[in-house]
Amino acid sequence: MDADHELVGRCLKQDKASQTQLYNRFSPKMFGICLRYANNSMEAEDLLQIAFVRVFAKLHMYRFEGSLEGWIRSIIITTAINYYKQQLKFQVEVDLGDAAMHATNIENALSILSAVELLKVINGLPIGYRTVFNLYVIEGYNHQEIGIMLNISESTSKSQLHRAKAFLRKRLNDMGITGTDYGKNG
Repeated sequence: MDADHELVGRCLKQDKASQTQLYNRFSPKMFGICLRYANNSMEAEDLLQIAFVRVFAKLHMYRFEGSLEGWIRSIIITTAINYYKQQLKFQVEVDLGDAAMHATNIENALSILSAVELLKVINGLPIGYRTVFNLYVIEGYNHQEIGIMLNISESTSKSQLHRAKAFLRKRLNDMGITGTDYGKNG
């Protein structure tokens, strides 16, 4: 039996030390995820606590068919999405003129900005843009999956991502990081 199997087994037996061990092992990385969705660190901490309550409540459902970290991560993301779905009504915004706009090469911006600076820029996005941006660019979901998770259309997801990139492009330009510094596609 591997270490994760044993740890989960002890947690399911309500062993407080094991629950603390599981939390301490995964909470720093999961807090980083919460920070990407939250408006500030206090809200991210609240979100992390809510999500870990769900992790422990659903731990009996973990089937060891993937990494424990990945399973916890999916609960963290789902919790963040549900939290913000309660606070935000996404507007259906489709502007066909936006389709012609060039996409930003975010990866090169990462090499110029520190992680803290980049997180501040991303957290400056309006909540709908930020949620779609995080899910698509950072978490790797496609627009169809995002639409289902957020109860929006696929085209709204694409529009929100496009607007997020345009917003980030403007913010980076305002910071003195021009398009030539972080590259452009198209």
